[in-house]
Amino acid sequence: MNIVDIFAGVGGLSLGFEMASKDNQVFLANELVPEIADSYKKNHPNTKMINMDVKDFVGYLDSALLGKEELNSEMMDRLKHVDVVIGGPPCQGFSMAGGRIRKANAFMKDPRNELFNYYFNVIQRLEPEYFIFENVAGILSSKNGEVISTIKEIFNDAGNFSHGGYHLSVNLVNANDYGVPQARKRVIIFGSHHQVDFQQLEAETRASLTDKLKNRFAKGRTVRDAIYDIMNRSDLANNVPSVHKGIAIERMRKISANQNWKNLNEEIHSVHSGAYGRLDWDAPATTITTRFDTPSAGRYIHPVFDRTITPREAARIQSFPDEFVFYGTKTCICKQIGNAVPPRLAEFLARMIMYDKQHNK
Repeated sequence: MNIVDIFAGVGGLSLGFEMASKDNQVFLANELVPEIADSYKKNHPNTKMINMDVKDFVGYLDSALLGKEELNSEMMDRLKHVDVVIGGPPCQGFSMAGGRIRKANAFMKDPRNELFNYYFNVIQRLEPEYFIFENVAGILSSKNGEVISTIKEIFNDAGNFSHGGYHLSVNLVNANDYGVPQARKRVIIFGSHHQVDFQQLEAETRASLTDKLKNRFAKGRTVRDAIYDIMNRSDLANNVPSVHKGIAIERMRKISANQNWKNLNEEIHSVHSGAYGRLDWDAPATTITTRFDTPSAGRYIHPVFDRTITPREAARIQSFPDEFVFYGTKTCICKQIGNAVPPRLAEFLARMIMYDKQHNK
C-alpha cells in the first residue's frame, strides 16, 4: 500500500504500517518540528520527510501534483495513487462557533480548527481509499459531541471530494487490547469510501491471524512483559536513567507498587492525581505522556528502582523495538515517545485495512 503520514511525529504510525507488510510503503511524511523530523528520517530512511508547517505541506502537495516539485516518476505515481493517509492533528481543542446553523461551514472557517482543516485539505488533495485519524478520547465529548458529528458531516459530503465522500467509524480503543503493555485510550476515526463496521472488521482480522500473530496482539500485556528483561542494561540506546534530587528519591523509596503521593505523609502540590506513582510489574502501565521522566507527573516510577523509567523503557511500553533510536535533547526525546501512536496498535490497524482491501471491497 502507498501511505502518507501527516503530523508524523517520530513515526509510530509509520512504523506500525510498515511492520504489517513489506509491501506497505510510507513514501511521504510531514512533521513540523525539525528535531523530531530528523529523528523520523534517521529511523525511516526510505521515506521522504517534508519538514514544514502542515499549511505549507498542503501547498507542497498542490505543487507536486502539478509536477512542479522534483519528484521521480515512482514518487509521482505513488502520490497519485495513495491507499492510506495516517495521522491526526495535535489536540488543541475544537471550536463550534456558529451553533447549529450551517455548522460545518462555521467549523471549517473557525481559525481554532485550522489543524483539522489542513488534515481535511490533505485528504481532499490525495483522496486515499482509507484514512486513519487518531486523537485523544476527549474529542468524543468535545462540545457535547458536536465536534464528532460535524467532522462526520464534513467527510460524508460527496461535494467535498472528486470520488465521493467518506464513511467514518469512530472508535475508542485501548492500546492494551492490541498487544501494547499500556492502558492507553485513544480515538481512532477509520475513514473509507465504503461502509465499514470497525468491530466486525477487527474480529475478522483477529480470526485470520496466525497463532504467532494472535499472540503478538494478545490483550492484557503487562509492564513485566515490556521491561523486565532490560533492567540494568547499559548496551541499549536511550536507556540512561534520569538523575533525581534527593527529596524525590526519598519520596520514591516510600512508594510501593500501585501506590502514589497519597501514601506519603506530606502534602504534595501536583496537578496529576497519580503523582509519585509506582508501576506494577503485573499490570499494564498507565498512559505514557511526554513527562514520564518526572516522578510528580504521573505513575512513572520503575517497579523496583527508585527512579522514573528510562526513555528506552518508556519506548518498550509504547511497543517500539529496541533498534528504533530516538535522537535529540532529553526533553525532545520524551515528547517523541510520549506523543507517539504505539506501533503495535498501528500495525493492527494496518492489518485491518489490508484484510478489508482483500475481502470486503
